[in-house]
Amino acid sequence: MTGEEQRYPLPRAVIFDDTAALALGAGNIMASRLVVEAEKDPALRVYIPALSLAAAERERAGVAEHVGALPSVAIEGLDFAAATAVGKRLRVAGGADADVDGDKGEADWSGAHVLHLALPTVEWPRGRPVLTRTPIRYRGTGIRTIRIVEQS
Repeated sequence: MTGEEQRYPLPRAVIFDDTAALALGAGNIMASRLVVEAEKDPALRVYIPALSLAAAERERAGVAEHVGALPSVAIEGLDFAAATAVGKRLRVAGGADADVDGDKGEADWSGAHVLHLALPTVEWPRGRPVLTRTPIRYRGTGIRTIRIVEQS
């Protein structure tokens, strides 16, 4: 094994949650770099769930327009399968996760949509990792997270 080999391959797809969308909108280097790399490499995909984009827009006006204008970012809508899965996850959670990281006591619609997209499928048998500022939000779900490196 040479020193140049990577122990873990780079993901071919990454999902940005609402915290990552906010970081991207604020010019975070790590989030921006992933989007730039996706622009150069069509095999790398960046996804943002529509509910995460809505949550980010609620926090900072204009983020949705900024992120939505990026050609290498795919906004994943809430189709029938996603709506059903998100609804079931929220019902089963029953508010148990309401206080995780200052969630203001509201159901975590954005996190449930992220989780639906990150879990393994036929197209993504290993699932897709989630870029986030709050990896604890997804603890115990079995999905891979990538913590956003904060700028200093």
